[in-house]
Amino acid sequence: MSLRHVIAALALTLPLAACSTEEEMKAVDPADAGGTSAASSGDEPARDTVPVPVPDGEVRTNGLVTVLDDGDGPEMCLGAVAESYPPQCGGPALADFDFGDVGAEQAAGVTWGSYALTGTFDGTTFTVTDAIPAALYDVMAEPEAGGLEPACETPATTDTTMATPQDMDATLAAASALPTYATAWMSGGTINVAVTEDAAGAEAELRKTWGGMLCVTTVERTEADLNLVNQELQAALGESLLTSGSYAPDSLDAQVVFDDGSIQAWADQTWGEGLVKVTSALQPVEG
Repeated sequence: MSLRHVIAALALTLPLAACSTEEEMKAVDPADAGGTSAASSGDEPARDTVPVPVPDGEVRTNGLVTVLDDGDGPEMCLGAVAESYPPQCGGPALADFDFGDVGAEQAAGVTWGSYALTGTFDGTTFTVTDAIPAALYDVMAEPEAGGLEPACETPATTDTTMATPQDMDATLAAASALPTYATAWMSGGTINVAVTEDAAGAEAELRKTWGGMLCVTTVERTEADLNLVNQELQAALGESLLTSGSYAPDSLDAQVVFDDGSIQAWADQTWGEGLVKVTSALQPVEG
């Protein structure tokens, strides 16, 4: 099963959001996006100019990944995995892989399990040289990712009686309706809103529904701007793009199957340095 088919299935149950997988973000109508980008300026990024790097030596997965065989051979699922039973996912085909005696499950003709894989990748097929099942994999403790910090040092409060969950919902809805709205996030009990201009006017509007802690800041790009760039990114990278979305103001995060730095350089040249941050699901094996 291809990754596109899996994501399409997920889209039936998941709401559209700024942080999403590729098919969900493609649901955004470019005609509704008011920002400027390569596409809106008539300079849509050409797919034949996008680098397609292939690693020179061995690479490894970034921790455990799902390996699934639905009858057409094992595939390495680097992107979305549908939480059904059995699960559904897709990705590069695997060669020289064996599920082994530990950790694999079977149901409805599907075999799957979680493995940390090492091998070589030719752009289509991942040839396995080492596979560690989840039960035998020593997961190193990683620090939990923290949320975004408040947009101001000392969030102000004006009326604590206007700080109920209902007030919060109304304020976030009012923020998303602002013509210069970029994004919003929570940090503790503080509502943070980013707009592209007139922060004072935006704060005055939001104070009509919210008396709790509030920070309003300015950024360069609206949510519509980022959604449009995200669409262009997905159209240009195709199957090599695993996930993309905006997790912080004025930025997009994109994970691809493999990047040696050339996709990042292309993204910087296409949309400006630092707007799109590219990470690689496959990492070179150190010396």
